Amino acid sequence: MAAIQVAERRATGINETLPGRVAAEAQCVATRNARTMQFEDKTTLSDVLYDVTTMLPRDKAVTPEDADKVVAAELRNNPYMSTPPGGVTASMTAARHNENSTT
Repeated sequence: MAAIQVAERRATGINETLPGRVAAEAQCVATRNARTMQFEDKTTLSDVLYDVTTMLPRDKAVTPEDADKVVAAELRNNPYMSTPPGGVTASMTAARHNENSTT
């Protein structure tokens, strides 16, 4: 959740969680998932991030600083001090790699 907030803030330049945007949706999903008993009824991170570009006011290339901030947030909020495969950090790193490979 914290990694999504940081990623959105870095992308938009807005230092708050706004209703209807990615971080707000992720928070709602996390709350709903905590109350959902059946695993197959839970919403996944990929479900939340599926159409992320339409939820942001602009599209911004990932910078090394953006990726570093997201990694730090994800590590800070994980009791095992690791980032999950396929998580927000992995997405940011892949986006940064793609950006670097096209320049």
